Amino acid sequence: MKTWPQVLSLAQAARAAGGRAFLVGGAVRDRLLGQPGKDADVEVHGLDPARVEQLAAAIGKVHLVGRQFAVLHVATPDGQVEISLPRRESKTGPGHKGFEVSAEPHLGPVEASRRRDFTVNAMLEDPLTGEVIDPWQGRADLRRGVLRHVSSAFAEDPLRVLRAGRFAARFGWRMHPATAALCRSLDLSELPRERLEREWREILVGGAFPGRGLAVLEECGALRFFPELAALRGVPQDPVWHPEGDVLTHTALCLDAGVRIRESMADPWAEMLGILCHDLGKATTTVFERGRWRSAGHDEAGADLTISLLARITEQSGLAENVAALVREHLRPGQLHAVRDQVGEAAIRRLATRVDIRALVRVAWADAAGRGEELPDPWPSSAWLLERAASLGVKDAAPAPFLQGRDALACGLPPGPRVGELMRRAYELQLDGGLGSRSAALDWLRSQIA
Repeated sequence: MKTWPQVLSLAQAARAAGGRAFLVGGAVRDRLLGQPGKDADVEVHGLDPARVEQLAAAIGKVHLVGRQFAVLHVATPDGQVEISLPRRESKTGPGHKGFEVSAEPHLGPVEASRRRDFTVNAMLEDPLTGEVIDPWQGRADLRRGVLRHVSSAFAEDPLRVLRAGRFAARFGWRMHPATAALCRSLDLSELPRERLEREWREILVGGAFPGRGLAVLEECGALRFFPELAALRGVPQDPVWHPEGDVLTHTALCLDAGVRIRESMADPWAEMLGILCHDLGKATTTVFERGRWRSAGHDEAGADLTISLLARITEQSGLAENVAALVREHLRPGQLHAVRDQVGEAAIRRLATRVDIRALVRVAWADAAGRGEELPDPWPSSAWLLERAASLGVKDAAPAPFLQGRDALACGLPPGPRVGELMRRAYELQLDGGLGSRSAALDWLRSQIA
């Protein structure tokens, strides 16, 4: 694959100055996989930080991230180039940021790559010659699709456990047993929520195999820090409806099914979280009763567990409530379709006030597809509900109220609690079909005030 002109210019300038520039990390990995890289990571050996900063300024606009160890972000016409020097890292405290970092320009490639996480990310490539330096057999692991840690330094950063899930989700790779065992010894409890959210987002929204990512997190012991998910392992399901196995296996299959419709999602992060969480309630409601496994009420129980899980992952305002609504209602498309001849307009309108119907049918579809069986296209439950919602004008949003508080004030009602009560009653009548237009609603309002 062709190297960016700016990277080649930097490498030539570094060589002329007596140093050597290497593509490193994901840039090398993706090039060997034949995948286009979004950004480029370059490590410059043999030059002091000030000289590297001068060379960087010649290829683009420089943003200095860390002067003491010369990490530079350079904006170029082809994308961002991250330029760094070889460095040593010493563990000084707990968590992801508890490191002391020092630049060492003359550190050799083998020592410089020892601090990286996985062997597939520890290769260096000379962009001028194409030579790949591979001290840790990363190329072999790349061919085998194996995530294997480079050295014992891996254990110093617990975030790498979640990165294992991210790479598994992106590439479908498996864990080396020794690396999985090392991951199980690490404590993720001190990782900040913003980093947890970033890694989960990469798994669910950025990965082609998010179900594989979930399985790897479980193999690595990471799910014990997300107990709502860990509780799904071993929870049985009725084999008639779920021949695929336990609830965690089903959830992983649902996530992989979700990838097939992810491009159609209005908010892939929220909807993939809805798929991840849709059966959390089965962990607390599943019982063997009348000859079969049953999980009555798992939809409602799962909504509370969803809010609990997302409180560990994100501070994004309103996200947990939106995802919880998808979980609470995820059975509704199938339930309503099963009794479709008895479903009135009010039920569809009221559903639209509780949840985004388009998002809901996607989550419900992924739930059905996660049983390991091919679904008809279109899936009857989705097609029917969307058609009914469209006929009532609520496929895209809940019905807007015909009346506002200002209408009551314009009719002579003084401000106070009665205004709110009348608005609530009017909206209920509207949802039930008792008020079919704004003019009918205004007539009703005047009659109530009189």
